[in-house]
Amino acid sequence: MKKYQVVGIGNAIVDILSHAEDSFLKDAGIEKGIMQLIDMDRAVDLYSKVGPAREISGGSAANTIAGIAQLGGRTAYVGKVKDDQLGAIFAHDLRAQGADYDTVLAPKSDPQETGRSIIVVTPDGERSMNTYLGVTEHLKVSDIIDAQMQDAEWIYLEGYRFDGPESHDAFAKAINACKGAGGKVSLTLSDPFCVERHRDAFRTMIQDHVNLLFCNRAELMAMYQGLDFEDALAKAASEVDILACTDSENGAHILSGDQRWHVPAYPTTVVDATGAGDLFASAFLWGIANNYDLEVCGQMGCISAAEVISHIGARSEANLKDLFQKQGIAV
Repeated sequence: MKKYQVVGIGNAIVDILSHAEDSFLKDAGIEKGIMQLIDMDRAVDLYSKVGPAREISGGSAANTIAGIAQLGGRTAYVGKVKDDQLGAIFAHDLRAQGADYDTVLAPKSDPQETGRSIIVVTPDGERSMNTYLGVTEHLKVSDIIDAQMQDAEWIYLEGYRFDGPESHDAFAKAINACKGAGGKVSLTLSDPFCVERHRDAFRTMIQDHVNLLFCNRAELMAMYQGLDFEDALAKAASEVDILACTDSENGAHILSGDQRWHVPAYPTTVVDATGAGDLFASAFLWGIANNYDLEVCGQMGCISAAEVISHIGARSEANLKDLFQKQGIAV
C-alpha cells in the first residue's frame, strides 16, 4: 500500500471573501464569474474597496486535498507560500485537516508575498476571483519530491498552476515520478480562461498522461473548440480513462470507455459557489481511491459540491460521510 492515495499540486492561496452587489463589480472593473490574475498593487487597491471580508485558506487543489483529508483519505499537498502571516494561516489550516504539507517556504526576504484571492460573491452566489499569485507562481522543479510522487496512488494537478515559469517542468517531473511507480494522473482544467492560455499544453498532457480529467461545461467547451457539448464530451472521453464533467444545476456527466452516467445535482441554497468543483473532485477522488463505482463517486461529488456552495468558503463545514449516508451511500 502506498503512503498517499492522492497528492495535489497547485496554487497555495489564502481566500479573502466578501459579498457585494453586481454594481460593485462594474465600478471596480471586475469581470463576473471568472478568475483574473492581478498584481500586488491591484490586490492592495481591491482589498481597500471591498466590504467586510473573511480570510480562509484556499487554492483549488488545496481545497480538494483538504476535502480528501476530511474524508479520512491519505493525502498531501505541494504548493508555495512565504514565511509570513498568510503563509502561516495557509499551512496551519491544511495540516489541521489532516493533510501532509511540507513544501519549503519562500524566505521572509522574498520580495513577493503569499498569494491571495480576493473573491467577490454576488447575491446569485457567483464568485468573481481576483488572484495575486505571489510566491506560489514560483513553485520550482526542486519543490517536487520524487519519493513523494512515487508514493502516491494518484496525483491531482491544478490547471491554474500552469501560470508560472517552471510550472510545466514541475508537472512533468511529478507525472514521470508518479507514473513511473505505477501511479495515475488526474487534472482539473480550472477555468475557461486558463484553458485559453494553455490549451496546447493541456491537450498534450491529456492525450499523453492524464487518466482522469475534471472540468465543467465551460472549460470543456473552451478546450474542444468548435464542438457541441455532446461531441466535446465524447472527444474528451476518448482521450482519457475517466471524464468527470460538472454542469452546475444539471449535475455531472461521468464517462469511461463505452459507459456513461448522469448524476443529478443535489438541491441546495446557493450562498457562495466558490469551491464547488474542488469539493466535487475531492469526493470523486476519495471514492476512486476507496474502490467505489464511478456512478457512486459522482454522487458523492455532487453531494459535496452542494454542501460547500451552501455556505461561505471553499471547504466543507459538515461531515461529508454523514451526508453520503443520509443519501443512502454506505461509507
